[in-house]
Amino acid sequence: MYNVAVTNDLSDAAGFRQAFADHHRAVYTAAFRVLGDAAQAQDVVQDVFLRVWRRPQAFDPARGDLATYLRLLARSRALDLWRESQVRGRAADRLKVASGTDEPRLEEHPGVIAERDQDSAEMRAALRRLPEAQREALVLAYWGGLTAAQIAQRAKVPLGTAKSRIRLGLERLRDEYPVAV
Repeated sequence: MYNVAVTNDLSDAAGFRQAFADHHRAVYTAAFRVLGDAAQAQDVVQDVFLRVWRRPQAFDPARGDLATYLRLLARSRALDLWRESQVRGRAADRLKVASGTDEPRLEEHPGVIAERDQDSAEMRAALRRLPEAQREALVLAYWGGLTAAQIAQRAKVPLGTAKSRIRLGLERLRDEYPVAV
């Protein structure tokens, strides 16, 4: 960790080098969590440290530590990149619609729709055959997006019981309906 005397000297090559060595992984992690893309996260690391090199006086140790400052810069830059990609995606979608070159999605074909509907009906029937506790656990986990801990808390059962219900329910579904699970 830096002391105040070292962090104030980010314009010095040795101080900057030390800051990079100590914090580049945390900056990368912060960016990767937002972007989910390794190459873009590496670009954010470069942007953040280039900004610190060009304007070392922007860091004020009285307002917080260097690690927090760098992670905040990384997160902000990563969010900017993420928003830009969202805008580009929406613009490309509008262009496809305006030009009439939008291809029909696979899900819009009648055969695919009929097969999906049949699969859904079979899955619902298989779920109805499960014991209530297993069905509830599976529905909450897979369609409700809850974790086993959240399911345990909601059902007021131990965590191991919630996990067992999910596992046993999946096993029974695999036996009855092997294609879906």
